[in-house]
Amino acid sequence: MVPARRSVLGAGLAAMAVAVTGCGDQPRKAAPPATPFAPATRSPSPTGGPATTTPPVTPTPADYGPRLTAALTRHLKPTRENPQHPTFPGAVALVRQHGAVVGHVALGDAVRYEAGPVELPPARRVPMRPDAIFDLASITKVFTALLVLQLVDRGRVGLAAPVVDYLPEFDGPGRRPITVAMLLTHTSGLTEGAKVTGLPGPAERRAAVLASPLVDTPGRAYRYSSVGVQVLGHLVEKVTGQPLDQALRAGVTGPLGLRDTGFLPLGWAGRDRLVATDARSSRGLLRGVVHDDVANILGGVAGHAGVFSTAADLGVVGQALLDGGQYNGKRILSEGTVRRMLTNANAGLPAVDDVHPNRLSSHGLGVVLDQSWFMGKLCAPTTFGHTGFTGTSLVVSPSRQLVLVLLTNRSHPNWSWSDPDPARLDAAAAVAG
Repeated sequence: MVPARRSVLGAGLAAMAVAVTGCGDQPRKAAPPATPFAPATRSPSPTGGPATTTPPVTPTPADYGPRLTAALTRHLKPTRENPQHPTFPGAVALVRQHGAVVGHVALGDAVRYEAGPVELPPARRVPMRPDAIFDLASITKVFTALLVLQLVDRGRVGLAAPVVDYLPEFDGPGRRPITVAMLLTHTSGLTEGAKVTGLPGPAERRAAVLASPLVDTPGRAYRYSSVGVQVLGHLVEKVTGQPLDQALRAGVTGPLGLRDTGFLPLGWAGRDRLVATDARSSRGLLRGVVHDDVANILGGVAGHAGVFSTAADLGVVGQALLDGGQYNGKRILSEGTVRRMLTNANAGLPAVDDVHPNRLSSHGLGVVLDQSWFMGKLCAPTTFGHTGFTGTSLVVSPSRQLVLVLLTNRSHPNWSWSDPDPARLDAAAAVAG
């Protein structure tokens, strides 16, 4: 079963006016304001229509594939960091730089165990493929944040507005000060996980999420809360009038052309591309079924977990943010909103994190910033991304114009067998040079 402690987020230092530890764990002065994405140039349309936006022209680097393969192959066996088991049965890594894919590799197995877990003989294993579809786990939160920020762009939601303005049933003792921005930055004071086990139906489960208790004063500290992003999922549904999976298709995956991204993949993906996660839970082998227990009880569609995707599709999401909210001529967010999304909103606040007790509180609106524990050598004040409990991660370096996606099935067959962070660090080092 998935523990209450979900995929660990990263957080970093954007422009704090104090010396703190961040990348490389060295004290650092406040960074000057930085542009989180490269300025685009405006070019006339060849058809005489509206001008098009194109990124700056820069040379394409050499292929990163061999470096990634070399860095990740060692994790297919026990390592110094994970001496009892391999870090993962398989992985897919992808790098985009200056707008182009410059590395895309697959290694190991998508399915290596059956329920039990019982290791399959080599002939029955399913090899990993570059277009394999993974359970993104908490990277789902980035997609939910995009949907919320689209509503901000349209003037339908205010970041500083109390959540109860949109969800009156969220009201309760101490809750009225909680704003939409607090949910996006994990400063709401809400508990980490919702208690939904054993409840009879969707209405009761929704009510339980919205009634989840406070464990801290709103706005006092960074304290990770999956509940907060679950609440945001309900907010999206209430404001748009659409179920969250439909809102995702309409707002993000459709405009960006992401055909291999969405909730409930058993309804739209071929089984041969689905990557396995747990193989020893009460639910048996999980393949195409969300790993997170709360998301599963909520029907597989939730604000905090449940999105499945490929490395290629997730790379497009990173590229769209890197390019100020647009990709391939399709804009999903305004440049101003993206700029705010990628700016630290938690300057000066303490952080409460039992997994990474020395982490910084810094966080953008739905993304984490400048955190060396998973960004490694790509870490910098403007570097942003997210991780997922199943072994997934997205790291975007604006200074390098680089997107790194690493998708692993480290929770197959048992999430407790390994720490996914050493592989994340090795992948970052392989592309950082």
